Amino acid sequence: MMDDSRNVIMDTSTVLDQPLGDLAQQLGEALRQRSLMTTTAESCTGGWVAQTITAIAGSSQWFERGFVTYSNRAKQEMLGVSATTLETHGAVSEATVREMAEGALHHSHAQISVAISGIAGPGGGALDKPVGTVCLAWAGVGIQSRTRTALFSGHREQVRCAAVAAAISGVLELLATWP
Repeated sequence: MMDDSRNVIMDTSTVLDQPLGDLAQQLGEALRQRSLMTTTAESCTGGWVAQTITAIAGSSQWFERGFVTYSNRAKQEMLGVSATTLETHGAVSEATVREMAEGALHHSHAQISVAISGIAGPGGGALDKPVGTVCLAWAGVGIQSRTRTALFSGHREQVRCAAVAAAISGVLELLATWP
């Protein structure tokens, strides 16, 4: 399966140019126009994407469910992420978020999913995965999964907020090319 992997360093402010509620409103309109449902699989954001989406009145028309899989065990049990992927690549990797996004589709009735795993800080970073590293994936029924790794600046809440914005923006990008 091919991916659209782009490793980018992002200043948190560039992702947060638009309020999260506005992004969620746009997402709802785009999904409703296509009669599609979405689902989320979240780790470092702890359900913040799902909360942002469901803060919009009428979101039950286009939001199917959310998975908060903070631990590796939860990723395996709820989404079917393989132990080998976690051992080989780690929880914060494009391979893991791809399996999370695909697992969310498999375990829901949605047609589009988004997955996030990252290191929001202040601790937990390493040389190869510093604090602010966030991996994202988007999957859709009948289309190839896409992944991206970003490095967001700022403190824990800023990194998490930027990840939410990037996740929703990525679904909007996917919808722009929806078959």
